[in-house]
Amino acid sequence: MFSGVEILYSIIARLFTTTPLGVSLFIFVAALAYLIISLVRRIFSTPTCVGLTLLYLLPLKKNLNTLNIPEIQSTYYHSPVGLLKISGTEDYITEIIFNDKVQKIEGRKKNLSPMLIQCVEQLIQYFNGQRRSFELPLHQQGTVFQQGVWNELMLIPFARTISYIELARRTGDTKATRAVANANGKNNICIIVPCHRVIGANKELVGYSGGLWRKKWLLEHEMKVAFGVQTLF
Repeated sequence: MFSGVEILYSIIARLFTTTPLGVSLFIFVAALAYLIISLVRRIFSTPTCVGLTLLYLLPLKKNLNTLNIPEIQSTYYHSPVGLLKISGTEDYITEIIFNDKVQKIEGRKKNLSPMLIQCVEQLIQYFNGQRRSFELPLHQQGTVFQQGVWNELMLIPFARTISYIELARRTGDTKATRAVANANGKNNICIIVPCHRVIGANKELVGYSGGLWRKKWLLEHEMKVAFGVQTLF
């Protein structure tokens, strides 16, 4: 008794000897496609094959479910310069931004990670004049260039300022002032990554996503804490 494959082969061989080549090729491809579709339907209609398929897929699903994807939590802090949204995982802070859109904040969430609690406490100390640097692991997504700019921002001392031109020089390209300014504006961890300490070359306050009044407040706050000077700009 001939199998389906043998029958198909004999038909194809006869076609190649009795019909033009182009028609034979077309019929061959069509017949092969039909055979493959039939085999696939028969395989997946058999309970045993379905079980084997699931047997291979279940471990994959289990592995996907057990991936260690860090959970990001958020909380809010009413600072002297407005509402701050603070986000992070159990291991690092990912975001500190000014949030002027939220009208009502619900009660403090329970089971906040110690990292978020520690961040809020250090921010309170900063605004109370009791902290000049932060001791928190940070993580924010960005290009290699942006990461380099943010790292340079972290090196600007408390109550000190530099110009965008100087920041570009520190990143290795004095002509990259515009790119540096853009990276400065992409910083999503304000205050801790002190983009507010970068000012114009003429000592003017320029460019701050939280608003220039906040930039002025933060700089004057730091100068007052460090040197007793309250008004600079």
